[in-house]
Amino acid sequence: MAILEVRGLEKTYGRRKVVSGVSLTVGDAEIVGLLGPNGAGKSTSFKMTCGIVRPDRGQVYLSGTEVTDWPLYRRAAEGGMGYLAQESSVFRKLSVEQNILALYELLGVPSRERKVRTERLLSDFEITHIRKSKASRLSGGERRRLEIARCLVSEPRIIMLDEPFAGIDPITVQNIQEIIKRLRDRGIAILITDHAAREILQTVDRCYVISKGSVLCEGSPDEIKQHAAVREEYLGDIVDEPLRDTSRLEVAIKPEPTDFRIVRQDASDLRKPSKIHTPPTVEPSSDPVSEHRPSRLPTPHLGLFTRRKATEEARPAVRPTRRTDL
Repeated sequence: MAILEVRGLEKTYGRRKVVSGVSLTVGDAEIVGLLGPNGAGKSTSFKMTCGIVRPDRGQVYLSGTEVTDWPLYRRAAEGGMGYLAQESSVFRKLSVEQNILALYELLGVPSRERKVRTERLLSDFEITHIRKSKASRLSGGERRRLEIARCLVSEPRIIMLDEPFAGIDPITVQNIQEIIKRLRDRGIAILITDHAAREILQTVDRCYVISKGSVLCEGSPDEIKQHAAVREEYLGDIVDEPLRDTSRLEVAIKPEPTDFRIVRQDASDLRKPSKIHTPPTVEPSSDPVSEHRPSRLPTPHLGLFTRRKATEEARPAVRPTRRTDL
């Protein structure tokens, strides 16, 4: 039985039909991706599935119950759906631990039980060492792990992930991929959409590709990669490019050796002659001071007063005339 079923979603903005008959399913403990080029209707389809945007036509079912007219909060509270937005959703002024405890308190979990559950989530997502840190000081990867941990507070059966790989480094992307697979192993279904097509295809069990408002292709990652229309309209040759080896990332960014070197000198060393900046073709002089003395001093800039004075001096002198008619 499918935990999520979407049938014939349609959406029109003005005279433009952005989604036309999109249908998809997500099974129990299954990771499903939603891909597509910009402007294809992928984001609108995802938001209609989550309850953020109301469709013009079509139905959405959660565990067999129609939730098409349910808003997002009701789908989360009664339908067993968790939602992770692309934007940050943590309480920035609270600590990591308080971010989780606050949700348990909101759900009415007893004090002793909420502490036990919070400790379990902190350990599962490897954020115990930053439990007292404020959420505003977390890195992108740490914030993502906290957000996913907060999603599990309500014990959802399916989690909707919107752009989970946005704004994080390659190593953290791999960590998030492992977390998503561990959620699947715990029996939680995942519907994920992102612009990082290669990372999505590495993570999901099945994938849908939306183009021009409708489903272009559906299948396993290997089937998606080999689909001619998908490669032509969306993927291109990106799936054939090897992944970057992040274990050698530190070595890859080291600068190449050059013919010059930069030496840091103390104030006491400034009086000593330095031959580092001396061209090899120029013989150093015997005078260590003249070696660094410029051959010609720069011409001082003429200010406004100096220019005005020079102009007045350049004018011809006007001699006063004596009146002879007096």
